[in-house]
Amino acid sequence: MAIERIVSGMRPTGHLHLGHYNGVLKNWVNLQHEAESLFFVADWHALTTHYDDPEIIEKNVWDMVIDWLAAGIDPALATIFIQSKVPEHAELHTLLSMITPLGWLERVPTYKDQQEKLSSKDLSTYGFLGYPLLQSADILIYKATQVPVGEDQVPHIEFTREVARRFNHLYGKEIGYEEKAEEGIKKLGSKKGQLYRELKTSYQEEGDDQALEAAQALIDEQQSLSLGDKERLLGFLEGGGKMILIEPEYKLTPASKMVGLDGQKMSKSYNNTIALREDPKEVEKKIRTMPTDPARIRRNDPGNPNNCPVWQLHQVYSMEKTQKWAKEGCTQAGIGCVECKQPIIESVLKELKPIQERAKDYIESPDLVKSVVAEGCEKARKLARDTMRDVREVMGIDLS
Repeated sequence: MAIERIVSGMRPTGHLHLGHYNGVLKNWVNLQHEAESLFFVADWHALTTHYDDPEIIEKNVWDMVIDWLAAGIDPALATIFIQSKVPEHAELHTLLSMITPLGWLERVPTYKDQQEKLSSKDLSTYGFLGYPLLQSADILIYKATQVPVGEDQVPHIEFTREVARRFNHLYGKEIGYEEKAEEGIKKLGSKKGQLYRELKTSYQEEGDDQALEAAQALIDEQQSLSLGDKERLLGFLEGGGKMILIEPEYKLTPASKMVGLDGQKMSKSYNNTIALREDPKEVEKKIRTMPTDPARIRRNDPGNPNNCPVWQLHQVYSMEKTQKWAKEGCTQAGIGCVECKQPIIESVLKELKPIQERAKDYIESPDLVKSVVAEGCEKARKLARDTMRDVREVMGIDLS
């Protein structure tokens, strides 16, 4: 069985807001405790749509890393790095492009969707067409087993699995593969070797998934086997070749209920955000001036919470008792809209306070932030080099 490893990235968009925090960062903070985690700043991905505005990317990179650290991403638990500082991503992307059919890229759902949404930009570039493959390289180079994504990104993970499957089919059959697999079985010892064969037969002939899991566990437990032998036996078990690239699973991110100040999805494009490092007075001002149910023209007019963006924030930030108070107060005109907003203001400021305090420490210690990233890049690059060594070897370009 492969080591449980989570990989996820984010394009550098500058200061992050509550939508990012509730939609992605809270999930990352939890995941870093569950498995080995690598989180990267996808600066090359930013160039696929902002190639004509590169000067903003570098500043955005550091702003975003500070926000990650302030939100609770712990460098002692997770590896934080910058995509462009690990050039092996680009190398694997190039090599995968040699075997990836053009039609696979053209059918990725977000390709045409993004072209329509960003019609003001010239996106008829290879970089834009090929970004799902770069995304695949980002994942496959670390042999990730899980990738946290929203539902709209599931097709990208399916695409990545197809690319890995095609690569393994083309290059997984090393010379003398079956003989080497048999040698690996002998290294298990007579009893465990026999058990492996029985489980392999049960899976391949009867489709017994429990036998597959038991055999994978058996292989994973063998400390004396080399990584090459383990991967070879895992591939032999499933009737294929050596698994050079791991097919990742998607891990659906819990749906975020975070809405913007106007009731739409929180997004910089809609100018309806609250930034994680926003001044508390500005946060209070923004929430106090939020639009409410248009039916409540006067204080004694009853309203409908379902027509009010403030109610949507109550559903994210308020306890059941406060929600009940807000709902009854609105429908019965028992409270005014300004009064209804006060618990939201208090809850948002309470959530932001520790984030902003940690951010202040990192802003005042830029060398510490750069040290965290440098260490993360070094760790990531070591893993990436190990994968690329295998990839080059099977593709016939390991000329060392």
